[in-house]
Amino acid sequence: MDPLGAKLRRQRRKLGLTLDELATRTGISKPYLSLIETGRVTNPPSDEKLGWLEQALAFAPGELLSQAHLQRTPSDVRAVLQKLIGEEAGMRMEKTEPRVNLGVNLDDAYLSGILQQMVELASSNVETVATNAVPVINRVSAGYPSDFTDLSYPPRVADEYVGCPEVNDKDAFAARVHGESMLPKYRPGDIVIFSPAADPRDGDDCFVRFDDGQTTFKRVFFETDAQGASALRLEPRNGKYRPQVVSSECVSGLYKAMYKYQRVDEG
Repeated sequence: MDPLGAKLRRQRRKLGLTLDELATRTGISKPYLSLIETGRVTNPPSDEKLGWLEQALAFAPGELLSQAHLQRTPSDVRAVLQKLIGEEAGMRMEKTEPRVNLGVNLDDAYLSGILQQMVELASSNVETVATNAVPVINRVSAGYPSDFTDLSYPPRVADEYVGCPEVNDKDAFAARVHGESMLPKYRPGDIVIFSPAADPRDGDDCFVRFDDGQTTFKRVFFETDAQGASALRLEPRNGKYRPQVVSSECVSGLYKAMYKYQRVDEG
């Protein structure tokens, strides 16, 4: 299977489109498109963005979506899935004619729902965790926006978890603070738990995800810019750092900080 980024770039060039033209057609920023094509985005874009790309680049409906879901699946799950699909296809053929090697179509597996079942139920490297165990997926920059990756794990899966009984959001996640712009309340190395289900309000500390895949950790205020458009002021708690005002349209996710874990044997 060709990498998703290479596939997009080949099709874009085949149609004679520039990155600027593709950005205009899809509403996806040019820098983010470039990151996708060059493989610097660990996870595929959202299903919504992939749908826009399918239309703009004349792919068959669901073609990019299928590949993206496969890429998000751990390699050992794909191996087991291939084996099961091959066995099932062989049994179907044996009913009418001698068994032949049909090969494996993973796109069909995704569309039929088999893939989703495998991801959820049959991965040897996916640990079943207790209720309210929050995955620590990576680190978030308490400074200038930086690239972020959840290491290609399926939702709610990670190598490390923290317990938080009072968080009842199944999509809650945790990240380590990196940088000093949120001092003194948050120190580098602190683990902060964020809840996508909580509604952020003015002044809340939030994990901010941008359309281009970058993220930051800031205090958020809801404002309007000079043209009256919706905007966000990202305010560091450390006075040495300057606030940043960004268009709300550039932000794809805003997740409120709920709890933090902090070492007590350091200054």
